[in-house]
Amino acid sequence: MRIRQVSLDCPGASSAQFGARLKGLAELDPELLLVFGDPEFFRVPTLADTLELLFPEAVRAGCSTPGAISDGGVDDRTCVVTAVQFDHGSIKGASIEPASADESFAAGARLAAKLEGPGLQAVLLFGHGRGIDGSALLRGITKTLGAAVAGGLADGGGASRQAFTLDSGGVSDRRIVAVGLYGQRMAIGRGSSGGWQAFGPSRKVTRCHGKVLAELDGESALTLYKRYLGMHARQLPAALLRYPFQMLRAQGDRDGPIRAIVGIDESRGTLQLADEIDPAGYLRLMHASSDALIDGAEVAARDTARGDEPTGESLAMLVSCTGRQRFLGSRVAEEVEAVAAVLGADAVLAGFYARGEFGPVAARHGSRLHNQTMTVMRIGER
Repeated sequence: MRIRQVSLDCPGASSAQFGARLKGLAELDPELLLVFGDPEFFRVPTLADTLELLFPEAVRAGCSTPGAISDGGVDDRTCVVTAVQFDHGSIKGASIEPASADESFAAGARLAAKLEGPGLQAVLLFGHGRGIDGSALLRGITKTLGAAVAGGLADGGGASRQAFTLDSGGVSDRRIVAVGLYGQRMAIGRGSSGGWQAFGPSRKVTRCHGKVLAELDGESALTLYKRYLGMHARQLPAALLRYPFQMLRAQGDRDGPIRAIVGIDESRGTLQLADEIDPAGYLRLMHASSDALIDGAEVAARDTARGDEPTGESLAMLVSCTGRQRFLGSRVAEEVEAVAAVLGADAVLAGFYARGEFGPVAARHGSRLHNQTMTVMRIGER
């Protein structure tokens, strides 16, 4: 397995300028190109057209992000192109364009049908942060495929900015993009961790609708939330970022995905979560410090060792959350550095900050949609 990486820093560059910067990747004759960058690189077709011209046979996949991750760290103004050539495995790309969020499960099932095949080890998945139900999409895929899923939901970098995905057909603001990785010699390791700590007991969801949480233990969700926050409730809505929920299937569970709180409705006493709520489950309030979030990223990296150990160079795809990016501020690069320190010099880092992250729960089982969590998939060969 061989990997090369280029960071582009001028979204308005011409095809000739992009070509000159990307020329070194062509020597690798890559099978896969992963592309993560500032939305401005996706708003015009120049970069996508140049990639198609230089790498017509490569599977191309990626998305827009307010923070592209590379071996050099995190940058909100660049586009990182990572080229991969496999020695033993093979890959396949697939895309689908659902008409609405209500079709997310069906879209996932159709993507699974396109990727299903002997030797499938993992799926890389990139969708949009708006107009897609990420959890339903993931369920549609995993109902058919037993492979590990990694990836996330694209972000346009602001409340009203458009998000994009990229596939071998070009740039889209509607397509969901997936890549299947095949071969018995693929070495896949994965981990996810937020670094969040429990802040009070788990409470039963007694009324919710989709992503709107109305009641916990029969009490107004917003009233209960404010009571736990105490004096910090005066800092709402800014304080939402620092106090997410953990979603649990049963009261005694310790592991479950983090759900960010993205809005409040004072008149109704409700909380708006970033993704769907299990109406039969439990929620537990969480909190953390910057140091704890960075430690969580290190845990996610260490958990990748539970998988097969790769021989030689490997690709580490990191998908973290834009909520963590805002929380950590000037320290955001430290969580990427923590992952790099664990994985060592043989791992090339590539990834992005997302509106939702696809990864395992506690590094062991299934795949779930997370918020405010660092997820890592290490891809190599043995």
